[in-house]
Amino acid sequence: MDYVVMAGQLFLSLSILIVLHEMGHFFPAKWFNTRVEKFYLFFDPWFELFKIKRGDTEYGIGWLPLGGYVKISGMIDESMDREQMKLPPQPWEFRSKPAWQRLIIMLGGVTVNFILGFLLFGMVLWTWGEQYLPNENATYGIHVDSLAKEMGLMNGDKIVSIGGNPVERFGGNNLKREIIINDAKTVTIDRGGSKKTLNIDTKYVDILSRHENKGVQLFMPRTPFVLNQVPDTSAAARAGLIKGDRLISANGIPTPFRDNFMDIAKNNKGKQIDLSVLRNGKDTINTNLVLNSKGLIGAYVELPNFFFDTKTQEYTFAEAMPAGYWKGYDFLADQIKAFGQIFKGKIKASESLGGFGSIAGMFDTSWNWYRFWKMTAILSLILGFMNLLPIPALDGGHVMFLLYEVISGRKPSDKFMEYATIAGFALVMGLVLFANYQDIRRFFF
Repeated sequence: MDYVVMAGQLFLSLSILIVLHEMGHFFPAKWFNTRVEKFYLFFDPWFELFKIKRGDTEYGIGWLPLGGYVKISGMIDESMDREQMKLPPQPWEFRSKPAWQRLIIMLGGVTVNFILGFLLFGMVLWTWGEQYLPNENATYGIHVDSLAKEMGLMNGDKIVSIGGNPVERFGGNNLKREIIINDAKTVTIDRGGSKKTLNIDTKYVDILSRHENKGVQLFMPRTPFVLNQVPDTSAAARAGLIKGDRLISANGIPTPFRDNFMDIAKNNKGKQIDLSVLRNGKDTINTNLVLNSKGLIGAYVELPNFFFDTKTQEYTFAEAMPAGYWKGYDFLADQIKAFGQIFKGKIKASESLGGFGSIAGMFDTSWNWYRFWKMTAILSLILGFMNLLPIPALDGGHVMFLLYEVISGRKPSDKFMEYATIAGFALVMGLVLFANYQDIRRFFF
């Protein structure tokens, strides 16, 4: 069921983005009296799921959900309509329009994507604000995962700065991003009251960017072990534990923090352990239980928000729009830097590429409008950025040739455009198939 919800959110998000992107081409074409023959959500080779004719334009839904298109008269595009291009140019055709008009028509799609991405980021901030944990409020320091421990971090450390930049907002993804995107080479910590600077090996740029580490958070706030929910059928319930109990020792060893207990549990999977818990902040209860094969007690624990004072930055509409722009700008800047890391060989392209499965995995397992619109904003900017790449068959390829025409005064021949579009389309489809193959390989193998 989780996969169905995630796929449904992806389907809706992409449908919105594709339709709006194609409208970005459709309306400028109409403004310049250019005939639009088709407007399709998804591709329709051989047959379509739905179609209706209005004026000169056929509107429809294809069966192949790999994108969408508008077929503009007199233009070499995905339709590969060679017969039309053999006829003399007509006044309503794309090829008959001035270069500046053709440039506006071709830039319309990515323009809509960029504006929509910035707008959605702003609307998300205006509607939900921005909740965060001030770094100084993480009073117990960090609880590290195995990769962070390998890098030299320890449970209880407090992050002071990354790459020389002070950390104001707590987050394990901050360190990961700075290492991958900005080549951060140091992290300064407060360990037991003394500051210490750790050097980060450059190998972690590659390691952290690998697909298996996409969802890894290098650290979380360190917290005590306090129970939230205790299912009736769990080992914890059978041992008499209830919501609000704080685990203070296991097998006689003090466990002031959750990671202390996890270290003990890891070495006692499937075994009985003795527990002491503090109830109501004053009563000590002693009991025992058998851990399951994963070293768990079957209960849910309180999240960091229970222990620490988080803050929510509220935005008025006037504040949210420019803030949304800068959120989107920073995201695009990170994408460009990530491309740079790929070209430098620090990130493997095969590890960073993902198909529809990877994209769907970015959505929440339950229908969450905050997450949905934030992801749609991100996908809109990615769609705009990718479409602007100078690859024939993409908008950026057409723009590249139009700029050549504007600068040189010479228009590439229709035959050249035809061959370039075929080559570009083959390249794009090859990348799509390769990205989705990577998803299949990761999931099944």
